[in-house]
Order: sequence, then C-alpha cells, then structure tokens
Amino acid sequence: MDLKQLRDKIDDIDGQILSLFLERMDVCRSVADYKRENNLPVFQGGREDEVISRIKAMTGDPALEDGTAALFTTIMDISKHLQNQSLLREAPDYEFTVPDFEGAASIGCQGTSGANSEAAARLIFGEKPLKFYRTFEDVFKAVESGEIEYGVLPIHNSTAGSVTSTYDLMGQYSVYIVKTVCVEINHCLAAASDIPPEEISCVYSHPQALSQCADFITAHGLKTKDYSNTATAAELVKSSFPQEKIAAICSKECAERLGLHIISDKVADCPVNRTKFICISRSLQVMPDADTISVMLKIPHTQGSLYRLLTKFYVNGMNLQKLESRPVRDGSFEVMFYLDFSGRVTDKSVKALLTDLSGSLEYFRFLGTSREA
Repeated sequence: MDLKQLRDKIDDIDGQILSLFLERMDVCRSVADYKRENNLPVFQGGREDEVISRIKAMTGDPALEDGTAALFTTIMDISKHLQNQSLLREAPDYEFTVPDFEGAASIGCQGTSGANSEAAARLIFGEKPLKFYRTFEDVFKAVESGEIEYGVLPIHNSTAGSVTSTYDLMGQYSVYIVKTVCVEINHCLAAASDIPPEEISCVYSHPQALSQCADFITAHGLKTKDYSNTATAAELVKSSFPQEKIAAICSKECAERLGLHIISDKVADCPVNRTKFICISRSLQVMPDADTISVMLKIPHTQGSLYRLLTKFYVNGMNLQKLESRPVRDGSFEVMFYLDFSGRVTDKSVKALLTDLSGSLEYFRFLGTSREA
C-alpha cells in the first residue's frame, strides 16, 4: 500500500474507535443513572485497577502496555467526568457570600506605610485604614482568627516569579482567596544621603525585590541583605547612622515619603515589573465576575499521575493558568501542587471536576476563586 492508502486505513480505524468511544460513553451515562439511584460513589479505585490490569494483559505487546494503560485511564477519566455531571445535576451549589469590600472594617497587610502591599490594598479598599503586620504569617493568623476581615499579600512577580512563602502559608491556614490585583513595581535605590553606589556598604530589601534587581546589583558589585519588606528596609536606612552608608531597594513613592535620596531610579531587571497580590478571607466569598479557580493538592508517587492530573483539565475544556509546586517540608521529598484554572464555581462542569479531584486524590483543598488579574 502507498502512503495515501495507509492514511485512509488509519482514518477508517479512527472512525471505528470513535464509534466505540461514543458507545462506551452512552453506557457510562447509564452507569451514572444506576449509581445515582443506588447512592453509589463515582470513584471506585478497585474497579479502575482491575480494568487497567486486564487491558495491559490483553495488549500482547510489552512496548505498548503503558500506552494502552494511558489511553484507557484517560477514557475512564472522561467517563467519571460525565458521571459527575449527571450526578450533580441537582446538587446544591457551594455556600458562599459576596465580598463586601466597601463595608470592610478591618484590613491588614505586611510591612509598613509605603509598602507595595499597601498600594495593592488601596486598589481594593481605597483609603480605608490598614493594619500593618511584621510578617506574612502574621497576616494569615489575623485573618484566620477573625482579627481582620481581609488580608492582602503578594503571590507572584512578573520578573522574579512566585512568592514562595505565600504559597507555603496558603497550605497552613484555613483561608480563601477572594480577589487578585496587580501593582506596577518601580524599584529605586535609596539612601539617607546622596552617596555614589560604589560607597554603599550594603543594600537591604525583601528577597523578591533583590531578585528583581539582580542585574543592577551585580553590575555595581553591591552587597545585599534580606529584610522583611521593602518599606521597612527603607525605614531602617532612614534611621541609620550616616557613617553606615547603607541603602534600600524600595518604591520611589516610599523613598520620597521618607525623605531619602534616590541614588538610582528604575533599577529592576525588566522595565515592566508587576506583582500580583491576593486578598484573603477566612470564609468563602465569591465575586460575581470571578473566573479563576485556585486549588492545592497532592498526587500519588505512581507512574503517570501528573499526566493524569493534567489530562483532567484538558478533557474538561478548562485552561490551566498556573501550576506551582512546593515541598511539603516533612522530610519526605513530597510536593504540594498549587493550580489556577479558568472557570466559575457555579458552573456544573467545574463542580464535577472539583468533586473528581477531591474524591480521587490523597489531599485536595479548594482555595477560592477570583477574577484573573
């Protein structure tokens, strides 16, 4: 046979596969009806293992066994999605309230006045009074305890990447993401007096800010030291003795407010430098236009588990916006995954996917929903 004949034969086989696939999905819908009538769960791990073992045994070609296992695992994932959609037709929606940012009486963020976190909070809450905390964890604690209604924290920078401490704390505290905003970051090098860069003994700033200005720091041979916040680093410089000759990387607005000398402006590696901030609450709150779902989860140490996880989003037609991994920090070398994907929490398909994930994974937590910043 020539190439065209071979391709025609493949097209014919594909048609047969499609026909059988559609027939299988019809049977799966009938299975969903039976499970609903008899109050049975969609996920039955033993049944899946049995099917995959049988399929691999029937393959007859060791080189294709993993491929057939992947194929039928995907088919079963699609089947579960259809069954979840059927079983959730009359399921209640998530219980949530709509955020009341205008009526908020207590808002907190890390740092001090002039910090970028304050700028982010102002985008959400206007000129409402803010309570400043020493660390990111202090903000999480205050929100979880009810001391404040909302907390605002950085989570991702367009130059330096994720703010890993925020991700780690999301896994430790029972809070929800209710909104995200982006702030344009304009870092400058500021000191208490007008001194040349080569005379600066040390530059203080938050590790993220130092990372975002790495090229400038390297080019000028500057020594650096991590500090809790860009604004508090600027305050340290302001209160230092003149002979110390230290400097801070902070926002231009912060430097001007403290009366510091701006030695060099726009010192970030990239001219467009933006940071995404999250607003958290201890209760699930959903804005009417929220279109991004955030979750955290663990997957088993088994062959193809990450592939299978990602396949779920593909077969459900949902765009995966972000995938972040962080160590569990228990000495096991296991990781926790944080995902953002497009969808609305009121959508039946989203609820079906969340139900699938919560029922089939070792650990799963819904972190909230927000508008993509």
